[in-house]
Amino acid sequence: MIIDGFVHQLPDTDPDETQEWLDSLDAVVDAHGKTRARFLVSKLLERARELQVGTPATVSTPYVNTIPAEQEPWFPGDEYRERRIRAFIRWNAAAMVIKANKHADGIGGHLSTFASSAALYDVGFNHFFRGKTDGGAGDAVYIQGHAAPGTYARAYLEGRLTEKHLDNFRQEVGVDDGLSSYPHPRLMPGFWEYPTVSMGLGPLNSIYHARFLRYLHNRRLDDTSRTKVWCFVGDGECDEPETLGALTLPAREQLDNLIWVVNCNLQRLDGPVRGNGKVIQELEAVFRGAGWNVIKVVWGSKWDELLARDVDGVLLNKMNTTVDGEFQRYAVESGAYIREHFFGPDPRLRKMVEHLSDEDLRNLPRGGHDYRKLYAAYKAATEQVGAPTVILAKTIKGWTLGPDVEGRNATHQIKKMTLEQLRELRTRLFLEEIIPEEALADDKEPPYIRLVEGSIEQQYMRDRRRELNGPIPERRTTARKPLAMAGDKAFDEVLAGSGKQEASTTTAFTRLLRNLCRDPQVGERVVPIIPDEGRTFGMDSLFKEFKIYAAQGQRYESVDAQLLLSYSEAKDGQLLEEGITEAGSMASFIAAGTSYAHRGVPMVPFFTFYSMFGFQRVGDLIWSASDSRARGFLLGATAGRTTLLGEGLQHQDGHSHLLASTVPSLEAWDPAFAYEMATIIRHGMHQMLVEERDVIHYLTLYNENYPMPPAPEGSAEGVIQGLYRWAPAPEGRAHPATIVFSGTAQGAARAAQEELASRWDVGAELWSATNYKRLREDALSVERWNRLHPTQQPRTPLVSTLLGPDGGPVVAVSDFLKAVPDQVGRWVPRTFIPLGTDGFGRSDTREKLRTFFEVDMPQVVVATLWGLAQQGAVKADLVSEAIAHYGIDPERPDPRAADLS
Repeated sequence: MIIDGFVHQLPDTDPDETQEWLDSLDAVVDAHGKTRARFLVSKLLERARELQVGTPATVSTPYVNTIPAEQEPWFPGDEYRERRIRAFIRWNAAAMVIKANKHADGIGGHLSTFASSAALYDVGFNHFFRGKTDGGAGDAVYIQGHAAPGTYARAYLEGRLTEKHLDNFRQEVGVDDGLSSYPHPRLMPGFWEYPTVSMGLGPLNSIYHARFLRYLHNRRLDDTSRTKVWCFVGDGECDEPETLGALTLPAREQLDNLIWVVNCNLQRLDGPVRGNGKVIQELEAVFRGAGWNVIKVVWGSKWDELLARDVDGVLLNKMNTTVDGEFQRYAVESGAYIREHFFGPDPRLRKMVEHLSDEDLRNLPRGGHDYRKLYAAYKAATEQVGAPTVILAKTIKGWTLGPDVEGRNATHQIKKMTLEQLRELRTRLFLEEIIPEEALADDKEPPYIRLVEGSIEQQYMRDRRRELNGPIPERRTTARKPLAMAGDKAFDEVLAGSGKQEASTTTAFTRLLRNLCRDPQVGERVVPIIPDEGRTFGMDSLFKEFKIYAAQGQRYESVDAQLLLSYSEAKDGQLLEEGITEAGSMASFIAAGTSYAHRGVPMVPFFTFYSMFGFQRVGDLIWSASDSRARGFLLGATAGRTTLLGEGLQHQDGHSHLLASTVPSLEAWDPAFAYEMATIIRHGMHQMLVEERDVIHYLTLYNENYPMPPAPEGSAEGVIQGLYRWAPAPEGRAHPATIVFSGTAQGAARAAQEELASRWDVGAELWSATNYKRLREDALSVERWNRLHPTQQPRTPLVSTLLGPDGGPVVAVSDFLKAVPDQVGRWVPRTFIPLGTDGFGRSDTREKLRTFFEVDMPQVVVATLWGLAQQGAVKADLVSEAIAHYGIDPERPDPRAADLS
């Protein structure tokens, strides 16, 4: 085995001295064992760091607390009072979940996560988490989703929620005072700030949130120097790639405003996180290796005496070598079992605890339940400079809930408690004088503990929060720094079209984005976000003028510094060039898109991504953005299954609009022309900045060049309603028809219109469909109204009115799946024929791809003639003639199923 083999390649200026050091180490191992040798090596490394020798940091330290007892700061709170309040919160959190499941069996809720982390939160609420009452933005606190009952229970004792709220936990339909299952700002917009229960997204968002605060500060848009971002994470949650995938960013950018608290209760939903290993040690190595400051809180204060007496390191060795599966067993076993199996095998260990009773051993606490240890860790974390901090706190899942619940593999799924279990909980929380025996009768629900107005406990809680500037969590949307609408000048260039010059909608968007960044009203608040695809999208023209944000500025001269489009970074740069991470970019989008609420500073984010790698890759984060009530624009560039020629199956997007249709607060647009794109963005900005609506707009952009027409007079209303007549039918033709296009399908539609008129005596009008999702939602709303008002005059969906019963068949052609235009098919009162790109993409030219997927001009012509034949306007032989004329093989495999054999 080669260990640190590079050492053998380094020059040795004094081999004899080197050998003396090695011999000394060998002697220590021989005389005193490996434990003593490890200790000495650790002390040497510690001294080397003090002397700034430059030795690399170790990634793993012994399985003890990082902060020794003698270095713990004075605890400023009232220990008894806080423990008492914590007991009340624990009881109410459990009672709330139990009552909910009695009212509606199986409605759910979680008892054990908060039970294990109550002290973790309480120390923060009482001493660290800053609110917003003073007009500032306070701290950002990402609360674990499964710990929501504890947050509600605290808010109830503070007087922020009522008993009726608690009674309506997980019951939100038809009531005004229901409580969401988890943190959902969309459903509780005055309470929750950050949705966290989709595992891994809270941690990822917290990283980019902390970075965005620095972005605001370095660009002098807001003073964020006092704000800390706290994120509570589960140890099992760390298996999600999103949780640990971006750890190097906060270390690289020295985000000492970021603090993670990992609740290491050693259990995930089904069993131990690392039964055969030690998750705290594993996480310590990961975080240290990524450059984080790591603080371990493993053992409670009662262990300090034992560790002080461990002169030969036998206890430390036992701690280091015991795996998590064994620790979980000790959590559910008796003190006698612990004495026999943990301390018993070594007579030195057994002697060390002979003065302790079995009950004492059973109650030796883990560090995550010790407020003194936690306070010391939190205080050190808030004082850390130059690096993010993670606190690894060891707890027991279901702590205080009794032997039938705590530490069991099934703990996470337990939502009910028997009377005996409730009595045990009451005893463990020392609440006998508050919860009388008669209150726990079979025919009664467990009561809540109420604080008398003005009581010592209530006053203590309010005083602590008053000193920390108000309640947490609390979501406010009052703008401290309002933002006006952009001026018309920013849009005029794009609305005017490109004349005879060919351009793509992506190029036009880049020009519009440049103009918006220059706008005197909104310019500095525009946040362009790209995941290392700026040059692909032609956005490298923005690099030099607006600069790429870099926390330390640009400390080198780029290889293309002499070029006009050079790669330019700056500490106050405006562009967020995130590297190859759509997930990280989306997290930046959420931070910017919710800045109006968590900072009172409205921003306008534009996240431009490879459309195939948007909804398909980070759909969960987009859903989270919607829950967060984010505002901003998502741009799916290089869109379409045939437009992105040559790239093939995993790059060609034909379905993002279908995925986008599932997000309620999102508008999905597929503009064909630059003026449509500009009209949509102006409309969206007006919604966000003037109407203050929490909406996200998704626009697909294409890389195909063609002349961009100017905006027709009065077209804005039609563009925004989702469908409008783009060109009338040629006059004097025998048969009418309608062709609806979106995106780059405009080319096939326009060519088909000419071909139908010149060869087949068909006059087809052209319609542009900019938003099928909007048309569908309007039709569904109308249909619902009609269904619930059967005796009143029926209403008509917009799409039915615009594409009325007259005018021949309707052919809708798109570069997306047929299901996208088919969203409105059943409300079109004529023969409706969708054409789309169903199937896997492939590499080739646009022309061949469009022929393959049957969305080219000949296919649009044939579809139109077939629709006329279905209506009896022409004979079927004419359709066969057209098929033969264009060389279409009617027996070729369906492109949808061509690769499924």
